[in-house]
Amino acid sequence: MDSSQRLAAALGYIPVVGWPYVLLTQSKNRFAIFHVRQAIGLVLFVAIVFASWTAFMFLVSWLPYGFLIANALFALVLAALIFALIALVAGVLNASRGKPSVLPIFGRRALRLPIGSL
Repeated sequence: MDSSQRLAAALGYIPVVGWPYVLLTQSKNRFAIFHVRQAIGLVLFVAIVFASWTAFMFLVSWLPYGFLIANALFALVLAALIFALIALVAGVLNASRGKPSVLPIFGRRALRLPIGSL
């Protein structure tokens, strides 16, 4: 695997710049598409965690002192964000080393995303 493939895969973890670059110019690079799927799965994981907490917060806030419970559960959102940051660093390191490693928790599901031409 050459360095241009690894660089494209590492750039795939940058949402606004890397995703379009890889999907438009590196569509035949299976390794880069793999890592873009992992990156999109990572963003979807964080979005689902945050949306779930927001919906729960909205429902619980109607209860007396429910906002205290919702604010206390924000620690789970922070834990998910810390996990996502660690997974992001691991993904970029795997991409730069040329390893097609699946990220934990959501990586297997991310492989099923209909993205690219795999």
